[in-house]
Amino acid sequence: MRVRSHNPALAGDAFRDAVGWQDQSATMTVEGTCVKTGILLVLAFLSAAISWRLLMNGDQLAMPLLIGGGIVALITCFVTCFKPQWAGVTGPVYAIAKGLTLGGVSALYNNVIGYQGIVFQAACLTFGTMFGMLIAYQSGWIRVTEKFKAGLMMAIFAVFFVYVVNIVMGFFGAKIPYLHEANPIGIGISAVIVVIASLTLLLDFDFIDRGSQMGAPKYMEWYGAFGLMVTLAWLYIEMLRLLYLIYAATRD
Repeated sequence: MRVRSHNPALAGDAFRDAVGWQDQSATMTVEGTCVKTGILLVLAFLSAAISWRLLMNGDQLAMPLLIGGGIVALITCFVTCFKPQWAGVTGPVYAIAKGLTLGGVSALYNNVIGYQGIVFQAACLTFGTMFGMLIAYQSGWIRVTEKFKAGLMMAIFAVFFVYVVNIVMGFFGAKIPYLHEANPIGIGISAVIVVIASLTLLLDFDFIDRGSQMGAPKYMEWYGAFGLMVTLAWLYIEMLRLLYLIYAATRD
């Protein structure tokens, strides 16, 4: 049986390439993936706390760490996608680098909006959504069919295409209308993106579940945990942005 994930971080023939040649005495399990996800979350939280503290204190090292963390996270993301067997090393590196970026971005949002609770609320909503999606997946309320995967994959690539276009337009002093504006249309667009990011968690759960059922090699636990971290980081940023737009709109 061939298993494919439609999460960009978990895409490709990862299980097909892995199963069959690795020592099957040490195989992927859901429990093992959960443990490794917890390790990555702790690493991300600790590095985020460092960049948060530096930026809040006005340290000149904060912005280089924020930008450098983003670059390292992007590089390790691509490396891990092409070399899943390296995930035991690249996964923790990604978590630390991404944590530096998320901590800095969180501090910037916290300072710009002037509301001390926005970061805590975004974090709670992110993990609350994760557990909600997990319940929906395990109970069968939402079935991860091939049509569901294909449709969601199209939506994910559409979102990132829009973001890339907006970044390119920014170099020429232009931007996509409403995308980051604190008005009903901008808030609606942000809410739709949050929904897409939330549903992507279902693809991660399905990938991990199927991998454990197929007896994928042990290193795939790190790969599954890495993919889940990528989605959670995306969802957190989108939650943060949505809350910011809502608060900014109500203050105007």
